[in-house]
Amino acid sequence: MSEWTLGLIGSAAGGVEKIRPALIEPAIARGWRVAVTLTPTAGWWLREFGETERIEQVTGLPCRVESRLPSDGRPHPPIDCYLACPATANTVVKLALGIADNQALTTLGEAIGTPETPVVIFPKINITQVRHPAWKSHTETLREAGVELLTGDDYWPLHDPREKREIPWLQILDAAESAVCGTRASGGPPTSCR
Repeated sequence: MSEWTLGLIGSAAGGVEKIRPALIEPAIARGWRVAVTLTPTAGWWLREFGETERIEQVTGLPCRVESRLPSDGRPHPPIDCYLACPATANTVVKLALGIADNQALTTLGEAIGTPETPVVIFPKINITQVRHPAWKSHTETLREAGVELLTGDDYWPLHDPREKREIPWLQILDAAESAVCGTRASGGPPTSCR
């Protein structure tokens, strides 16, 4: 099987501290190569937890937080699917508005402009964020652009702020694989999809 590359974007939402054991390592076990880019706050959090170094060790790639110099080569290989998980409401809204004020948003914004590369987003949000009058138009904008938003009771039943719940990591990974293959896949990116 040829190796596929998952462009994983992490935002500063609760659960991001578990991204390596809960999502990156299972993706690697399924045959993915994982290239990680983090928002500035997520990068700071994971550095404090010692996770950025661990992520780089298991992926063999730099964990991006900042932009590179124009003279630097690209640190990540070409991406087969982008997955933003967890994505904060802030990340979702800025992406819908085309605001690319950090490396993670720049990467996702460019990905949306590349229709042959699927973009899957898991917004880790609560009921108060969804009740904001602008939320609906922002998510509609992203869906119209071809982004697959993993929302609803199947993925994340809405709840009050600060309610603790585990992110459905493997279900989200399945959705990324499905986005690449066009059908619900499990157990790794099938070679028949290419």
